[in-house]
Amino acid sequence: MWTKRTECCVVGGGPAGMMLGLLLVRQGVQVVVLEKHADFLRDFRGDTIHPSTLELVAELGWLEEFLRLPHARMSRVTVDMGGRPVTFADFRRLPARCPYIAFMPQWDFLDFLADKARIYPNFELLHRAEVDDLLEDSGRVVGVRAQTSEGPLEVRADLVVGADGRHSAVRERAGLEPAAGSPPMDVLWFRLARRPGEAVPFFRSARGGVLICIDRGDYWQMAYVIPSGASSAVQAAGLDAFRASVAAIVPQVADRVTEISDWDDIRLLSVRVDRLRRWYRPGLLCIGDAAHAMSPAGGVGINLAIQDAVAAANILGPRLGTGGPSVADLRRVQRRRELPTRLIQAVQVRALRGLYPKSLHDDPSEHQPLAFRLFRLLPPLRYLTGYVIGMGIRPEHMRP
Repeated sequence: MWTKRTECCVVGGGPAGMMLGLLLVRQGVQVVVLEKHADFLRDFRGDTIHPSTLELVAELGWLEEFLRLPHARMSRVTVDMGGRPVTFADFRRLPARCPYIAFMPQWDFLDFLADKARIYPNFELLHRAEVDDLLEDSGRVVGVRAQTSEGPLEVRADLVVGADGRHSAVRERAGLEPAAGSPPMDVLWFRLARRPGEAVPFFRSARGGVLICIDRGDYWQMAYVIPSGASSAVQAAGLDAFRASVAAIVPQVADRVTEISDWDDIRLLSVRVDRLRRWYRPGLLCIGDAAHAMSPAGGVGINLAIQDAVAAANILGPRLGTGGPSVADLRRVQRRRELPTRLIQAVQVRALRGLYPKSLHDDPSEHQPLAFRLFRLLPPLRYLTGYVIGMGIRPEHMRP
């Protein structure tokens, strides 16, 4: 058993954890980030960098350097419902330096944040460190216990932050109970080769299902949307039926569906939408998906997670180094970020439910949500939606 002492221990090296760690070390706080994987290189993760996040990078003074990383840009979200396209969100009028969503591999984004944080001597990132328990003293969380490649580790800290995702070990060990929503779908991720100059709809629904296609340069990253819990039925129908469904929705890629050679080429994302009733305990705070698991709709989960991190750094950073934040300080973070979370989850679960198939034989284009009919009647609504998706509700900014 080896031990460490720090002011803040962040569990999870995803977007929320790495952003929080970076912002805290810039304030002079000692930070240890524990990441259970050996690196950040994992496929089929959220790769959307929203205008609000790009604005934060600009406030940090790194935008030009950041945009040199490989990425694609999308200034509008157009949804094709059975051959009837409608622009759902338009980012071009946003009050931001970068009025578009950037699609960038999440590992590049996380490596960028980690490299910036390593400049500071008060930052430490430990890979292959999987937290399996919390350390408590008189009802207060005072650290974590983790398994590492060098043996068991105890990290004692004034504050523990759970940023370890929708399957958070921290929130489970802390006994923090989520209020579950009702996710309308699951997602099957896969990839197909992309030809130079080839264009396909970003979101297309037709008889056979829904496909979301993300341009990754030399390949399409594709999300086949299915009803919640229907993955077993999809597999039972066979791989040929799956390929045929993909080809029917996006005929441009029909000649490449055989690149899906077996089910190992397809990754299931079981969608969860939930929210902790209370994000904190004495000495502990949860942020990002650990506090509120989001649907992938709009890619807003990463945006919300990073906004959580900025709010937590602004509120708690000045308290760390002076004995740690109080319960009232932790409550302020939840109060700051809870309303945006509730509103976005309500839109994801209720307003957009009609976008997704109700069964494997459903044609989603036949039951368009009321919102989409309104977008056809009132096109300026696309700019309001662009603001909500691109900047968020109650966007956060860096404090000097």
